[in-house]
Amino acid sequence: MSASAVHSLWTTAADPISKIDTPKIEYGQLSPTLIVVGAALLGVLIEAVVPRRSRYYAQVFTAVVALVASFAAVVALAAGGYATTKSGIAAMGAIAVDGPALFLQGTILLTALVGLFTFAERRLDPAAHGNRVDSFAAQAASVPGGESEKAAVKAGFTTTEVFPLLMFAVAGMLIFPSANDLLTLFIALEVFSLPLYLMCALARRKRLMSQEAAVKYFLLGAFASAFTLFGIALLYGYAGSVSYGTIARVVDGTATDVSPVLADTMGNDALLLIGSALIVMGLLFKVGAVPFHMWTPDVYQGAPTPVTGFMAAATKVAAFGALLRILYVVLPGLRWDWRPVMWSVAIVTMLGGAIIAITQTDIKRLLAYSSIAHAGFILAGVIATTPDGVSSVLFYLAAYSFVTIGAFAVVTLVRDAGGEATHLSKWAGLGRRSPLVAAVFAVFLLAFAGIPLTSGFAGKFAVFKAAAEGGAAPLVVVGVISSAIAAFFYIRVIVLMFFSEPRPGGPTVAVPSPLTMTAIGVGVAVTLVLGVAPQYFLDLAGQAGVFVR
Repeated sequence: MSASAVHSLWTTAADPISKIDTPKIEYGQLSPTLIVVGAALLGVLIEAVVPRRSRYYAQVFTAVVALVASFAAVVALAAGGYATTKSGIAAMGAIAVDGPALFLQGTILLTALVGLFTFAERRLDPAAHGNRVDSFAAQAASVPGGESEKAAVKAGFTTTEVFPLLMFAVAGMLIFPSANDLLTLFIALEVFSLPLYLMCALARRKRLMSQEAAVKYFLLGAFASAFTLFGIALLYGYAGSVSYGTIARVVDGTATDVSPVLADTMGNDALLLIGSALIVMGLLFKVGAVPFHMWTPDVYQGAPTPVTGFMAAATKVAAFGALLRILYVVLPGLRWDWRPVMWSVAIVTMLGGAIIAITQTDIKRLLAYSSIAHAGFILAGVIATTPDGVSSVLFYLAAYSFVTIGAFAVVTLVRDAGGEATHLSKWAGLGRRSPLVAAVFAVFLLAFAGIPLTSGFAGKFAVFKAAAEGGAAPLVVVGVISSAIAAFFYIRVIVLMFFSEPRPGGPTVAVPSPLTMTAIGVGVAVTLVLGVAPQYFLDLAGQAGVFVR
């Protein structure tokens, strides 16, 4: 073959590629995420250029302004009709801007703002060498108990990098429930997971336990991410696309312009079923559903409590949002395949979380198993596969996230010489020593238990009603039994606080700054408002309950 013939071959082959479409990005519709990403990058610059003594104030100010601005952008988009009539796909098919996405983004941003206040708290520990200290290690890179750590504490160093890490995590969480193709979903998963792995290792007290929690979370999280990525590859092989809408059309059999190669793989249901199962498995890991819950108690116990509170609330919101979108937008044609599996996952999650929680002696581990049981309750709403199912899940997530952050904020206040006193025996008689703190914690525990006039009752009632109407009545029976079991250990803690004698030399309740007071106050207010007058917020979730495809 002559050189000119070869030349003509590769020039003709390359010809169609020369025309690449210019990307079209709707910056206005993506503004909530862009604001948070911008603040995270600015936070990295602050670490590099601002003097050490001013960094804390600069970081907190930047993060608060960004979260408030981002929430304002979400409200503006919702008011502009992007949650209903104007909802659509932005960023060349990568991001969905619709009701569920905006509702979940708003919830994540408010949760992150309240969580940020607990991150910034600096009055709980006694001052070290004349410097106020927070919950995070003085110098993350130093060996626990080593000389460099002692020198860092003496010099008054603080890990202000947690604020840009928090902002990166929030940015990933904003994209996760609104992702409209599988690659965007995976990138968002990594963007919010990596900062969380790091923040789990940064506790000031109990450093080794904190680092162990981070390593466990990282290793198990890496496994879950690998499963997700493998599932994405199989679904791409099945449908020839990573776009949610295209995969859904191929699954339904309504896809047009099918190439002969694609027609071969479309007949291969194994690719579809295994791929879907692996992706859902990765999401159930993030949600903390049984049997993918093994990381939850260890990580919740070992991580700094402000990080635990933020992670317990915001990660659940983001992961359930993504799970809803995958099941309702991509796989509605597979409903008869995934519903029985989800039934069994929901049942073992509700019962497993409630029963194992009874045996716990550490307050953070108890709340971890409680969060596993709540994942099961929320799954009951997911299984409903009705518009009411979506709106009930959205409402439950909003209610649950504020109760969780408030409860973990209270845990940070109860202290002894070793830092936080998380062993249940130390909480005995807390109601006599500090009636207000015990009463507030009791409100959160009653909300977790689903007692009427709290947000927990309104949320549980909504998801169980949706599940019953969606044909999952037996699931509701299991849910009610699990709630009754769970109520036992919540009430046990309340009895311990109010009806036990305080122990001599027991823990003290630290007086927090207005930051933690605000976080706890917001938690109590939301818990009571959503419990006493939930209708407006249920309607809001109902209006926001329609996915765009």
